[in-house]
Amino acid sequence: MPDLVGSSLWRVSEFDRLRSAEAAAPHAGLQRQTVLPTTLRAELGTLERRREAADALEVVAACVRLREPAQLNLQCDGAVWPVTLFPMQGLYHSPRLLSLAGERALKRLKVMDVEPPGVRPPGHWMHERVASDERYHPLTPALWMLALQGPRASLLQEISGTAAYRALRDPSVYELPAPGALGPAVARLQQQSMPLARVARGPGMSAERACRLLNALYLTSNLIVSRTHHTARADTLRWLLGRFGRH
Repeated sequence: MPDLVGSSLWRVSEFDRLRSAEAAAPHAGLQRQTVLPTTLRAELGTLERRREAADALEVVAACVRLREPAQLNLQCDGAVWPVTLFPMQGLYHSPRLLSLAGERALKRLKVMDVEPPGVRPPGHWMHERVASDERYHPLTPALWMLALQGPRASLLQEISGTAAYRALRDPSVYELPAPGALGPAVARLQQQSMPLARVARGPGMSAERACRLLNALYLTSNLIVSRTHHTARADTLRWLLGRFGRH
């Protein structure tokens, strides 16, 4: 049994020891990896090549986008936090709420590895692998919080580049907090599509705040991304002219 921190999280040293022992066993590591769905393994491989395999938000976004369950072993300070995502059910399984980590710890969160889920979602026919109810939590608030407070301060690759963005709904309808300048920024995004630079120029906003907000809206299925909108093309053209048009 792994050495647990606070009776629910692994210590990093113990986790590393167990993974080393598993890798030394014949074919054990290969078998564990190939159980993951092919599409998810391909996404994780892409992140590995981009050197973003430890990026918690990118890995979570891949699981959510593909609607594939997976256990993410997240390093949070000196502990390993096993979090199992169930995008289809809108749930995650964890020994603790992610919100208990605090903003300071969330900013240093990183993925140690990804493996098939060890538990099943509530109501699954394999009921012996369904955990106790108190360890399942709503996924949407966790995605929102991870985007706003987690380690990634730039746009997710899936929504980056030349694009204009528009919000579909007010996040407060789902009790998702948009403190300070974020609330008015969402209101503006509901009224019109705009590129990242314009979102960042809003009152009280910055490039990082704009990226975090757009990531949060995207992960909670509340963002329209247009690659052909005239404001996106015009903003990109102005940026290029400003950078290269003067010598």
